[in-house]
Amino acid sequence: MSVESRGGRAQGGRARAGRGDAPARPARDAAIAELTAPLAPAVGAAGFDLEEVDVRPAGRRRLVKIVVDGDDGVALDDIARLSEQASALLDGSEVMGASPYVLEVTSPGVDRPLTEPRHWRRAVGRLVAVPLAEGGQVEGRVVAADDEAVEIDVAAGRAKGPGKGGGKSAGPRDTGTQRRRFGLGELGRGRVQVEFKPPAPAGEAEEKRSPAEPD
Repeated sequence: MSVESRGGRAQGGRARAGRGDAPARPARDAAIAELTAPLAPAVGAAGFDLEEVDVRPAGRRRLVKIVVDGDDGVALDDIARLSEQASALLDGSEVMGASPYVLEVTSPGVDRPLTEPRHWRRAVGRLVAVPLAEGGQVEGRVVAADDEAVEIDVAAGRAKGPGKGGGKSAGPRDTGTQRRRFGLGELGRGRVQVEFKPPAPAGEAEEKRSPAEPD
């Protein structure tokens, strides 16, 4: 989800300076760094993580994209509030100069790579595919994650390559999977796999049928 707003100062009618008087636009990387400095603590104070800041040309304007996330996700009201705070910070900064811009605040899409411990923690319960640092790939469901490792229920035949030490196996699961624990250093950039019908939570299937019901 995302909320898009117009840059207040630049879009509010302020005339652009003439070609000879306009401040030079900072390089893209420099602009991103300058924007990240005030935005990161503001987003953190609101209880979220600043995942990405990007600045790109969009016609005669520039698009400022801010991606935020949290352990419990990000609600539309949160996005709207963060958008207002970010807009105020941008308007109080000189980093955008006098050029008009469009601000977009959004949460990460499903294609966001899993690279940080918090990404893996938030992917618990999701089906993922991840390359191994020493070659090969595993596909399976994330069942636990911490600051040092990730536990994945790997489907039989889906582990391609041993990884470092083959991953620490906890033995076969009753669903035809094997739980393996990988150090974060063993894993590359993981990707969440799209599922049209995620599996029911454990125990839910048993609750649908009474033990007394005949087969």
